[in-house]
Amino acid sequence: MRTQVGIIGAGPAGLLLSRLLALQGIDSVVLENRSRDYVEARVRAGILEQHTVDTLTAAGLGDRLHRQGLEHSGIHLQYPGTRHTLDFPSLCGRSVWVYGQTEVVKDLVAAQLDGGPPLLFEVSDVQPEGVDTDSPRIRFTDAAGAPQVLECDVVAGTDGFHGPSRATVQEAGGRVWERTYPYAWLGILADATPATDELVYAWHPEGFALYSMRSPSVSRLYLQVDPSERIEDWSDERIWDALDTRMALEGWSVNRGPVTEKSILPMRSFVSAPMRRGRLFLAGDAAHIVPPTGAKGLNLAVADVTLLAQALVRLLQDKETDLVDSYSDRALARVWRCTHFSWWMTSMLHRSGDDFDAQLQLAQLRRVCSSETAARELAENYTGLPLGS
Repeated sequence: MRTQVGIIGAGPAGLLLSRLLALQGIDSVVLENRSRDYVEARVRAGILEQHTVDTLTAAGLGDRLHRQGLEHSGIHLQYPGTRHTLDFPSLCGRSVWVYGQTEVVKDLVAAQLDGGPPLLFEVSDVQPEGVDTDSPRIRFTDAAGAPQVLECDVVAGTDGFHGPSRATVQEAGGRVWERTYPYAWLGILADATPATDELVYAWHPEGFALYSMRSPSVSRLYLQVDPSERIEDWSDERIWDALDTRMALEGWSVNRGPVTEKSILPMRSFVSAPMRRGRLFLAGDAAHIVPPTGAKGLNLAVADVTLLAQALVRLLQDKETDLVDSYSDRALARVWRCTHFSWWMTSMLHRSGDDFDAQLQLAQLRRVCSSETAARELAENYTGLPLGS
C-alpha cells in the first residue's frame, strides 16, 4: 500500500486531518484499531470553540452541526447564593456551540466513507517505522488478519495517549510534563430537558458540579468525586440528590430524568514535547491531555490538525519545510496556553478540602463575577483564542 500521509487513529483529529488534506489534493489512509461502532459511540467532549465550528464548516462538515448544535452565548458561574452570567459576545465577540464529540466523529466518518480517503477499522499491531528517513512506513495487521505495510511520505500520530506514535517520538528523546489531580468527574447523560439556558459551573463546599446539555431533551451533568470512587456505589438517586445539593439556588431546580450513561473520569494534565520526530507528527491526545473543566481537549486537537494540514500541504506540494519545522513549537504554544486555562478553571472550582483554599477560590470567583477585565479574560480563553495567538 502507498499513500502520501499515513494517519494512525480515527478520532476527530485523524479524521479531520484526512479531510483537510483531501480538500488540498493530498492523499491519506486512516488506520483505526477499533470498530466503527465503537469509534462513533465514545462519549467525550461537547463544547466547540468558534474556530472549531468555523473549521468544520469550511471543510463541508457543518450541515448537521448547524441544524442540531446549540449555540451558547455564555456560561453561569455559581457559588452558594449567587449565580452570575458571563455574556461572551459582549465580552469578546465570540460564542461556543454544544455539539457532542460523538456527533462530530459521526459526521467525519460519514464524509470519509462517502468517497473520501481510505479508512480501515479494526487493524492491529500498528507500528510506525523509518520515521527518521524521507520514506517512513506503518506496519499493521488488517481486519482479516493479514500483515500489511503502508508506505508513505509522512506519518501523523493521532492515536491518543496509549498509541504507538507518542512512544516512537519519545524514544528519540523528549520531555513529559504531567499533573494528576486529586479528584475525578462522575458524569451522566440523562433523558431530561435541561433546566438552564447556559452551562452552570457551580462551586460548593461539598465539591464542584457542572450542568451541561447535549440537546433540548438530553442533559449532561457532572459531579466532583474522589478518584477512588466506584461507579457502582452511585445510584441514580444518589447522583441526583448530590446535584440538587451542589446546584441549589432559590427558585430553581435540576430537572431529573432516566440516566442513560454514567462513568467516572480521572482528571490530569499531560504534555509531551516535541510533537515531531523526523517525518512523524503528533496531534491531539497523543501529545497532550487537559482536564475537561476548560472544554479544551477536542478544540486543541482541531487546532493541532489545522496547523499540521497547512504544514503538510506546504511540504508535499511546495517542497518547503518551514511550516513542518515550526509545527511543534507553534502547536505547543497554544497547548500550554490552554493547559494553563484548564488548570486555572479546575483549581478555581474544585474543592480540595482545605478551608484556606476555599476562601481563595471564592475570592477568585467574586473577582470574575465583578470585574469586566477578569470576566473578559475567562471569556476569551473559553471561546478559543485565534490560531497563532
